[in-house]
Amino acid sequence: MNSDFDTYRLSEDHEAIREAVREITAARITPYAAAVDEEARYPQEAHDALVASDFFAPHVPEEYGGVGADALATCIVIEEVARGCASASLIPAVNKLGSMPIILGGGEAVKKRYLTPLAAGESTFSYGLSEREAGSDTASMKCRATDNGDGTFTLNGQKAWITNAGVSQFYTVMAVTDPDGPRGGNVTAFVVEKSDAGFTFGEPERKLGIKGSPTRELIFENCVIPEDRMVGARGEGLKIALRTLDHTRVTIGAQAVGIAQGALDLATAYVKERKQFGQAIAQFQGVQFMLADMAMHLEAARQLVYVAAAKSERHEGDLSFFGAAAKCYASDVAMQVTTDAVQLLGGAGYVKDFPAERMMRDAKITQIYEGTNQIQRVVMARQLLR
Repeated sequence: MNSDFDTYRLSEDHEAIREAVREITAARITPYAAAVDEEARYPQEAHDALVASDFFAPHVPEEYGGVGADALATCIVIEEVARGCASASLIPAVNKLGSMPIILGGGEAVKKRYLTPLAAGESTFSYGLSEREAGSDTASMKCRATDNGDGTFTLNGQKAWITNAGVSQFYTVMAVTDPDGPRGGNVTAFVVEKSDAGFTFGEPERKLGIKGSPTRELIFENCVIPEDRMVGARGEGLKIALRTLDHTRVTIGAQAVGIAQGALDLATAYVKERKQFGQAIAQFQGVQFMLADMAMHLEAARQLVYVAAAKSERHEGDLSFFGAAAKCYASDVAMQVTTDAVQLLGGAGYVKDFPAERMMRDAKITQIYEGTNQIQRVVMARQLLR
């Protein structure tokens, strides 16, 4: 009997991608993860490995020189890299975040100009939405783009908490173009290039986790941008930004799943080796119950992320709910699983000799960025109450 259940599995292509990324991560990314964290340096080894293997920006369509990976394949790439190094997994994740506004709203000329070098691995691509006083409330942003009337705009203001700032050559930046216009309908998206005059960076933030991914302010002081770098129509910037997040929150869910899987792998191996009271601690039922709960919640998170990825690929109408749910649930699970992993390792979990404490620190940010989990619950509730 032919059944729909036969199709409820990843395709052979998806499994092949997982295997390839897992091998690359084990050989060329994980071995540097501790040093990247300790030295708070950009994971250049991972960057180079991802470029060489076409996993650097796998989401870029083939017509711009990319491999055209679907949303689920992109999530698998991010998940597998995050198992070994959360900081490194932000390279493909933020490349999608920074370029997704162009994919969703950009004209053909802008797409060719910026997606082509991204696909070639010539630059990472960052995303400038948040400000110090405009985090969850993005519509209250103050960064301004003033129309000069000669085919250019002048940017003034700042953006905060920008991932891979200073490393990226390209930045999709949201700025107010009509200060007297309707709230939320007065923002326009632009591409800013690192070399633009009047564009500088704040000092690197000193962070709890993901220390290998630089986070800095973007500072604009009379930075002149040609009009042809506008992404979408004037006034559509915030709409494009929020549509982008519907898609990219799924990738943060994938990152969270990867971090949690790495922690579960570590904890499982440790409890089989660690002996107390004459036997491996894996033999104790209390430990077994912890592992079972960790694995159960992790698998539920993974399935939710994959369903959301499929909806992202199809641009389905309920993506806002599923993107928020996947990001929120998976990040909560990642925090719980990594905390439990530290507990299972005991004193060894609390020292840097083992990666458990790094994974716990890295997991925390997944509950905060691309919208806090409190905001995700607001998004989900609004969808339910529509």
